[in-house]
Amino acid sequence: MDAELDAMLRLVREREGLSSDEAAMEFLLTRGVRINGYRMTGRGRALYPVTGDCRD
Repeated sequence: MDAELDAMLRLVREREGLSSDEAAMEFLLTRGVRINGYRMTGRGRALYPVTGDCRD
């Protein structure tokens, strides 16, 4: 990781009370998906993890 990314992840970890860089990255990714989903549809959407075989 470069210094700028490391600094940003450290800031997110401290602000959100997260324990690792991975948790900070997941937080940022989830937040981005939620914000962009809202921008596209105009509505909030729930995010659920996909488990098991999704093929029918």
